[in-house]
Amino acid sequence: MDLPVVDLVPYLEISARSNPTAEEAARMRSLCAVVSASLRDTGALIVKDPRCTAEDNDRFLDMMERYFERSDEFKRLQERPQLHYQVGATPEGVEVPRSLVDKEMQEKINKIPKEYQPAIPSGPDPKWRYMWRVGPRPSTTRFKELNAEPVIPDGFPEWKETMDFWGSKMISAIEVVAEMAAIGFGLPKDAFTSLMNLGPHLLAPTGSDLKKHGSEGTVFAGFHYDLNFLTIHGRSRFPGLNIWVRNGQKMEVKVPLGCLLIQTGKQLEWLTGGECLAGMHEVVVTNRTLEVIERARQENRSLWRVSSTLFGHIASDAMLKPLGQFTEAPLASNYPPIYTGEYVEQELSLINLKGVQLLSNFGDLIGEPEVIWNLRFQIQWFGLNCPAVQQSFQIVVLSKLDLDGLIYIRGPDFFC
Repeated sequence: MDLPVVDLVPYLEISARSNPTAEEAARMRSLCAVVSASLRDTGALIVKDPRCTAEDNDRFLDMMERYFERSDEFKRLQERPQLHYQVGATPEGVEVPRSLVDKEMQEKINKIPKEYQPAIPSGPDPKWRYMWRVGPRPSTTRFKELNAEPVIPDGFPEWKETMDFWGSKMISAIEVVAEMAAIGFGLPKDAFTSLMNLGPHLLAPTGSDLKKHGSEGTVFAGFHYDLNFLTIHGRSRFPGLNIWVRNGQKMEVKVPLGCLLIQTGKQLEWLTGGECLAGMHEVVVTNRTLEVIERARQENRSLWRVSSTLFGHIASDAMLKPLGQFTEAPLASNYPPIYTGEYVEQELSLINLKGVQLLSNFGDLIGEPEVIWNLRFQIQWFGLNCPAVQQSFQIVVLSKLDLDGLIYIRGPDFFC
């Protein structure tokens, strides 16, 4: 099974005309139907946008390879845990795959046929990430931490221009896909894009060190969905991305040169009352990855796998709820109205509280749930030593009556 490849040129040309012919209008509706059907049935789509060239993607990847090749100490200068890692650098060993901590998702995995089951990680993802805000932010918002100012590393004078240039092009592609999906679903053309206005869109490339973590089976991003509206990826220089379509089939994604991959996020699932499900995916070192690693070594190219990823969001202060006919969808009641920013914070908090347990001698501190201190700890994570993970954490002591006196760390929220 292959994902459909949709050329956006016909839509861009026809939609720009004030009086398209009946034939042109029919062709546009047909293209939009392909987009909406693919997002509904597979959770993914490949598009070709002439405004987003392979050369633009290469320029971005070149800079990010140079950044990720810098020392960990340098990259940590751009770390902003107090802002939920929603801007700046996220070190490897911080992002926790939901499949590792979510029992409901683990049950879902167990129901997948063996040949399609994802790789199961043994701990946090061994990848770095950099979050860069794209586009304007609201002057006033209830969710300031989700709309923070960007972080610029020293020694990269081209950083802002490169990030803004590629990020704005990717957002433009997402907006066109959002328009086409809305038309395909029988909604007003701006049903989705109007809600995206002033959203906390994030250009969020990952960096995975294939010298350090280049053995077959290494899981760089465990089985998970994205909590945003639509995710867009430029072509990576190393393969390894797998997605799951709605029927449970696993697919290795191969993005053609000059094309972009679109994936559905949880916010689109919400707006469609569950008609579109957030796409599940993982990034794993495969045999094909190893082949490309060997070629890169022979050609003396970078061995950092960089993803050219952007998260398109609904605005934090917009209300997330099923739209139009989706209010009558069979599962619409599972998606009650909620501010998008509140939903995002709930997702991040849920991952954090499920994912991190302090394995230390604090068994005597039992009481009602409350924040006690800010402390600095070197912690154990899922039984693995993670000396790199030293941050200021708020310790939340949970009632022995509720959780047998286990003490959990409530620390920086993780974007998974």
